[in-house]
Amino acid sequence: MRVTVFVLVVGFLVLGCEDPGAKVTSATVEPVNDEEARPEPAEGSTSFSLAINPSNSRLEFVGAKVTASHPGGFTDFSGKVEIGDPVEKSQVEVTIQTESLYADKEKLTKHLKSPDFFDVAQFPTATFRSTEIKKDGDGHTITGDLTLHGITKRISFPATVAVTKDAVHANAEFSINRHDFGIAYPGMPDDLIRDLVVIKLSLKLPRAA
Repeated sequence: MRVTVFVLVVGFLVLGCEDPGAKVTSATVEPVNDEEARPEPAEGSTSFSLAINPSNSRLEFVGAKVTASHPGGFTDFSGKVEIGDPVEKSQVEVTIQTESLYADKEKLTKHLKSPDFFDVAQFPTATFRSTEIKKDGDGHTITGDLTLHGITKRISFPATVAVTKDAVHANAEFSINRHDFGIAYPGMPDDLIRDLVVIKLSLKLPRAA
């Protein structure tokens, strides 16, 4: 009986919960060439600008360890979308206040803000600035520079973008590897933290009447 229980416990620790990051597309990550100029909008290509803020957008994530996954997000961020014509000429920029991070458990929220993870005291903001929006099948691929934990990398991820007469909608769900941004805390030996973190973006930006 004891042997059976031991085998079940070991099996659970080995298999654990499913890795949410393995279920979504992983963003491609490349180093940023500091000498590369950020492309400027083509003359006459910007139709209008819309603000990004917590009232019209959600920035969320899902992290996981072997035994459980934990949702979270940010409640303080701001930015804008310069809508182009066509939409592929649009540009996006967002600044996140990392102190506004939250998770599903208060103790975890405090730990994620510590130097083991986001280190919000040393790195109070994270930023994203798009460099390209490209049509890709029925959706788009958005490429841009993500600065997180003091490290800037160029990432590309799938998204859906739609412009209607009432609003601009954009949604994305993908994963990044936390080690690419210097977040390497391993977790407990019997409950290791998974490398992939799911990023969920949802924007519904109303157009002025």
